[in-house]
Formats: sequence, C-alpha cells, structure tokens
Amino acid sequence: MERRKSREVKIGNVKIGAGNPIAVQSMTFTKTSDKEATLRQIKQLEEAGCDIVRFSVPDEDCAKSVPYLKEHANIPLVADIHFNYRLALKCAEYGIDKIRINPGNIGDDDRVRAVADECRKRNIPIRIGVNGGSLEKHILAKYGSPTPEALCESALYHVSLLEKFDFHDIVVSIKSSDVHTTIEANRLFAERTDYPLHLGVTEAGTERMGLIKSSIGLGSLLSDGIGDTMRVSLSDDVVKEVNAAKDILSALGLRRGVRVISCPTCSRCNINVFENAKKIEEIFRGKDMDLSIAVMGCAVNGPGEAREADIGVAGGDGSALLFRHGEIVGSIDADKIFEVLVSEAEKIAEAKKAEI
Repeated sequence: MERRKSREVKIGNVKIGAGNPIAVQSMTFTKTSDKEATLRQIKQLEEAGCDIVRFSVPDEDCAKSVPYLKEHANIPLVADIHFNYRLALKCAEYGIDKIRINPGNIGDDDRVRAVADECRKRNIPIRIGVNGGSLEKHILAKYGSPTPEALCESALYHVSLLEKFDFHDIVVSIKSSDVHTTIEANRLFAERTDYPLHLGVTEAGTERMGLIKSSIGLGSLLSDGIGDTMRVSLSDDVVKEVNAAKDILSALGLRRGVRVISCPTCSRCNINVFENAKKIEEIFRGKDMDLSIAVMGCAVNGPGEAREADIGVAGGDGSALLFRHGEIVGSIDADKIFEVLVSEAEKIAEAKKAEI
C-alpha cells in the first residue's frame, strides 16, 4: 500500500516518518521514581519487540530516574509531561530521547520558547498529544463537543505554537476513545500537514474490547497509508499491547512476522485445529520470519482456501495432508502436525533468508 509522505523524525536510534518502518510503542505503568521497577518493565517491552517506550514524569523525583533508565535501556525513551515546562527542561538535560508535552498547556510564550530552544539544541523531538477528553475551552466552545474537526484544530493550534519559535521536529498524536472520531480526526490532520503521526485509540478498554477498537481504528488508518508509529492501549499487561500492535502490522503486510491461517472448523473437521493453531502462533510469536502457516480442519476446503500459505495441513481420516501454496506434497500422522509444521516452516524461512 502507498503510505502518506511524512517528514522524518529521529527518536534516539529509531527513525519514523518518511517511509521508515512503523514503530511500535508502549508505556510503563510503574512509578517512574521507582527506577528499578520501571527498568524491569522497559526490559520486558524490549524483549517483546517494542521499539519505543514512554513513561510519565509528574514530578522531579520521576525526572531524576531518566539518567539511570537511559543508561540501562536499549530502546528510545519518551518522557510524558503535563503542564510543567521545568520538568521538560530537566528531562532534556538528563538526555531523554523525546518529550511529550502540549505547548498550549505550559504557559506563556517564554516557556514554550524555552522548551523549544532546549529541545532543538539537544536534537530532541517533541510529541504533541491531543486527546478528546482534554480539548482547549475555546475549541470546545466553537465545536460544542470533541468532534474530529475540533481535535484536528487543536493539534494544528499546538503545532503552530512550536512553529512560532522555528521548531519543527514534531510528532503528533490525535486520540479519542471513540473509534470513528479517532479515524476522521487523523485523516483531517494528515491532509493538512506532513508531520508524522502516532496512532492510537485512547482508553480503548480491556484486552477484548481494546483489541477490537484498536484493530478497527488503527487498521483503518494504516490501510489509508496514515501512521508512522502506534500504540495499542489496553487495560492489561503492556506486553500484550506490543504483541497486538505487531499482529496488526503483520496482518496488513507492514511488518515481517508469521501469519497463522486457520479455519473456524465444522463437522468435517478431523484434527484439533484450535490446539495446533494456538501452539504454532505461540512458538513463532515475535520471530523475524516472513511466512504464513495454515491449519485447516478438512481436505475438502483446506488446501484451496489456504492457497496463499507457504506451508499448511488439512485434516484427513486419521492423518493430515501437507500442502504448499495449495499443492498437496504429502501425508502425516495427525499427532505429528505440530512438529512437522514447525520443521517445514523453519526450512522455508531459512530458504527465504538465503534468497535475500
């Protein structure tokens, strides 16, 4: 798919925008002042394949953790700051990779200029975060509610405050808990500027509804070519956020990964599709392989419906058919499905790697 042309922004050693790979983000929920607990969560996110981690900095004790976290983390770190421009200056001094702060909320022009100047001097980008629940009073008065147009105008307003001081190293996020509002607001903003966009549906909810709302919202925008970095917000384990984001990108062909194709089964099913598909998905999660694996319940529809799979099985009478791209290449015992699929998939992945 053709992606929106956005300007490049460098966050530590990660580049976003300008056609770079879409970066996956998450956020710690530990007290940032507890630097050991926060580092443990950052390391969990690193191991899960997260590209950028954000943490809140509500006070100076939290800001003092930045040097320690920077020293021990292996991915870029973002300080999330509200209202207090001094904390932004302090985090910049401590070497943070990006600052999330809204310039319209930190006071007069002198404060905005101070943050812009300090970040420019240290090559630290600023992320502007517009949220449907915290729009400026004058914008709410104009639109009556947090409409997509209101969110877009708020984002443009905050951008203009930084541009006034010749600061353009900006990333923008426009989020609402309403999926439709999130989609339309980001589309409006994407038409009017080339600043990179961080995608997310805020307060998306628990794992079940959060995954649904994020898949619709982020998937719609990514299918439009909009989005340079993303977070799936869940009221759950942060590692699940990273896995979900990677799965969304992989499903859209925007990130390498193993795609499991499996049928919902019917009375023709002759193998345990549910168990084998889950085991395959789990063992290949996060691996840098670009291939698809199919687990289909019967030979009637399996090979044809999963024709795009690199390797797959379809249930038979006490056995299973092994196929590649819809062509049957052999038969295996039903209790050997998992082992054979793993072995064949790894061979295919190695062959693909050799061709690159």
